[in-house]
Amino acid sequence: MARASSDCLWVVLGFVLALRAVAREAEARAFFVFGDSLVDSGNNNYLATTARADAPPYGIDYPTHRPTGRFSNGLNIPDLISEKIGSEPTLPYLNPELTGQKLLVGANFASAGIGILNDTGLQFVNIIRITLQLQYFQQYQQRVTALIGAEQTKQLVNRALVLITLGGNDFVNNYYLVPFSARSRQFALPDYVRYLISEYKKILKKLHDLGARRVLVTGTGPLGCVPAELAMHSRNGECAPELQRAAALFNPQLVQMLSALNSELGGDVFIAANTNQMHNDFISNPGAFGFATSKIACCGQGPYNGLGLCTGLSNLCPNRDLNAFWDPFHPSEKANRLIVQQIMTGTTQYMSPMNLSTIMALDSKV
Repeated sequence: MARASSDCLWVVLGFVLALRAVAREAEARAFFVFGDSLVDSGNNNYLATTARADAPPYGIDYPTHRPTGRFSNGLNIPDLISEKIGSEPTLPYLNPELTGQKLLVGANFASAGIGILNDTGLQFVNIIRITLQLQYFQQYQQRVTALIGAEQTKQLVNRALVLITLGGNDFVNNYYLVPFSARSRQFALPDYVRYLISEYKKILKKLHDLGARRVLVTGTGPLGCVPAELAMHSRNGECAPELQRAAALFNPQLVQMLSALNSELGGDVFIAANTNQMHNDFISNPGAFGFATSKIACCGQGPYNGLGLCTGLSNLCPNRDLNAFWDPFHPSEKANRLIVQQIMTGTTQYMSPMNLSTIMALDSKV
């Protein structure tokens, strides 16, 4: 009899400890990620699409030295933000391991190839367009409600940190994808940028409606300076002017829109990360950041290693820390670390209206 009551006590104690662990996870800050290949941590591995990074040499410097679906030699921007806020990396939403307590850490909904517009990345066929990413976020909240109840789920989402990265593909894989593309026939570039910004505003309002209250919004990088564009448009290493013009129009209007949206909402919900300037720093002066080159991709082929995909047959640099770009489009882990450092501690030149360290300090007092 004593043995039975002792067993019962252990069961109850185990249950109490499990509930405490769930509560602790819920108290820690959740992290949600939306966007494209710059922040996709492997959702596309589960989809029938060519936009994937699930074969070597992707992941060569990841802790497991295996490809994970991240478009990086190692860690990507969400991984490094998780590291900085003292959280474990968020799992891709489509990963079957994302169940139970792991849901309370957050989720990564990003999918390589997508844009602000649903007609961006059509050539990639099966990708999680932003409208579907937001639907998955609703589904996620229903799943967490079943775990911890509606009130705690609302608190978890309201207290969470959110990262969204969109826009680059709307130029590279839409407007400029082919000469005389449908969108370029429909819009002159300045009008197209205004249209993108107005559509992006609707997406961000929906994110707010779904409970997001602290959202890091990254601008596009210097689109004309990536190795893929240098390979196609550059003779002497100069950046492609048309794509640079696109970035120069898009990024300031994005900041203005976020500021106006914050005024509408009556708080600093949306934080602008000037990733264009962050990239420009090491593109214009790679040596100052320890890079040997900011023009040649580590993995690729052709001029600047900028043509085609990064595969097992591509040129591969021996030391990834010497290249600002890992493949024709994506920064190396080292470059990602520099970007995240500016997100954490950068001045208002980089982070508007404040950096992530300030956000964390402010929110810890609430």
